[in-house]
Amino acid sequence: MNNLLDGINETLLMGPGPSSVSPTIYSSISKTTIGHLDPKFIEIMDAIKAQLQILMGTQNELTIPISGTGSAGMETCFVNLIEKNDNVLILSNGVFGGRMIDVCQRLGANVDSLNQKWGHAITADMVKEKIANTNFDLIAIVHAETSTGVRNPIEDIAPLINATNALFVVDAVTSLGGLEIQMDDWGIDALYSGTQKCLSCPPGLSPVSFSQKALDKLMNRKTKVPNWYLDLSMIANYWSGKQRAYHHTAPINMVYALYQALYDIIEQNPKTVFQKHVDAHLYLLKKIEQLNLELLVEEKYRLPMLNAIKIPHGINDMEVREPLLNQYKIEIGGGLGDLAGHVWRIGLMGYTAQNKNIDRLFTSLKSLL
Repeated sequence: MNNLLDGINETLLMGPGPSSVSPTIYSSISKTTIGHLDPKFIEIMDAIKAQLQILMGTQNELTIPISGTGSAGMETCFVNLIEKNDNVLILSNGVFGGRMIDVCQRLGANVDSLNQKWGHAITADMVKEKIANTNFDLIAIVHAETSTGVRNPIEDIAPLINATNALFVVDAVTSLGGLEIQMDDWGIDALYSGTQKCLSCPPGLSPVSFSQKALDKLMNRKTKVPNWYLDLSMIANYWSGKQRAYHHTAPINMVYALYQALYDIIEQNPKTVFQKHVDAHLYLLKKIEQLNLELLVEEKYRLPMLNAIKIPHGINDMEVREPLLNQYKIEIGGGLGDLAGHVWRIGLMGYTAQNKNIDRLFTSLKSLL
């Protein structure tokens, strides 16, 4: 019988995620598995909490990785912070804002949304107008919209939300490790991310952080959190305190990988890592201009780590992406929703954000176009 794993060859991952994994992380994930209550493992857990606090710009006590991908982090925030008939506003301009709406509706919230055209940012003026005459219990936005390459200016939007009583929830799945985040200074109450983007880890964990305001909401719920596996009132007892209470078995080796990823970023200096993403983005821009290609998003709101490139008129999306993957072993992403067939999404996340990778992609695209 053939082992299907033998047929897996290295592919340069330059799509919307996962990103290419750093060799240091491959090394860490292969270390010996120990128990989830082993004192050494608890020491690693405590270190990860401190590392995440640095990268998220927070002192929040409840700062932990959830066992699951970024979508599990999203559900963690909403199932813990929303009760039936809560008034929720989702600031949406892409696929992942749409997912927020779906999850909140499933929880029985009264969901309103501010819907911006895909490829365009949600601005502070739009939010100011939307919240002027309505009280919301929770307002949520995606920082880095992976489906379009838009960076929403949450540092400008946050003061408007902070002036209300609403909890402010931010999706930082694509931005954590690639853009500066100042959770405390910006007044973010709940934030979630994922390991497979700018952290250069395999998919499998979702870092989450709750402010004291969010924690108060959780601890004063009228009803139980409707999801046992993601109930932070129980999970927190495993990740903090002297007497660790078992909740579920942590994915030990993925925790190793996250520790190493955060260690690497902090050792390099986060500001240096953020600049690396900007530099890679600018280098890519020079290359695509040589091919007469252009980006979807206006310069002010572009993400450095996710670049949506307009597909030229007369070019078939899959006639480029399929040979790029099969012949050149390079993966890029296609458009989603209304952008399907109209854009390519090129990721420059974490370990992928290197000029040599951009050169390889450029040479391959040039031959195909």
